[in-house]
Amino acid sequence: MSGKNLLLPDYFLFGGIFVIFFLLVLTFFLYGKYKSSKTKNKILEDNYKAIESKLDNVRLEHIETKLNPHLFKNILNSVQSHAYQTYISLDKLASILDYILYESSNKFVSPKEELDFAMNLIEINKIKINPLFDFRIKTKINKEDSIYLEKVFAPLISVDLIENAFKHTDFLAEDSFIAVNLILDAGKFEMKVSNKISEKTPLKKENSGFGSKSFDQRLKLIYKDHYKLNKSITNGNYVAHLTINLSEFYDKMRYSGR
Repeated sequence: MSGKNLLLPDYFLFGGIFVIFFLLVLTFFLYGKYKSSKTKNKILEDNYKAIESKLDNVRLEHIETKLNPHLFKNILNSVQSHAYQTYISLDKLASILDYILYESSNKFVSPKEELDFAMNLIEINKIKINPLFDFRIKTKINKEDSIYLEKVFAPLISVDLIENAFKHTDFLAEDSFIAVNLILDAGKFEMKVSNKISEKTPLKKENSGFGSKSFDQRLKLIYKDHYKLNKSITNGNYVAHLTINLSEFYDKMRYSGR
């Protein structure tokens, strides 16, 4: 019994040394793992920073491409062009609205006022067509004509022919066109409007025009035998030709006191 009691401290000593050794080994092992993880994290962090730096360079190059001076100038010119067109269009639209609101209520206006209105109406309608579309306009306005400033023109007479041409033309068809010819000379007004009829037009009828009976009736009631309106369709082309002898009508107005 006494021999076993003497050996007990040796067991504790051996066990303590083993525990200390084990803890030291474990500590070194964990420290090694920690150092290894820290090194890997440092490498990953460096790689991430390198990639982010390259990404920033790519982003910067992309922005510089977008802000290329020539490209930017082209965009600016485009924006400026649209702004100018918008300004001009709004100005013409304002003139049209003024005419409809304040002049169309009059029984008669001057040829000058109606022709200015017709030109503004044409310009507004041109907004919706491609610049390459075959649009032709000819004018021969004698501003020295004795009736140029006389109140002899029924307002809004030119609306129907212009609107019909733009309404019944296929702007995307290869052979489409619109042609407008305005003449005021020797006391006579002429308006000839022709266009290629759209195949999509539901009102296409042989020699019948596009309706607008009220326009015909208005001309007949106002100008009676002082006007001619011919409408025809040939090979898919619609032509409306209006002639008003304003001098004769004006003389009749003066003599009759109308």
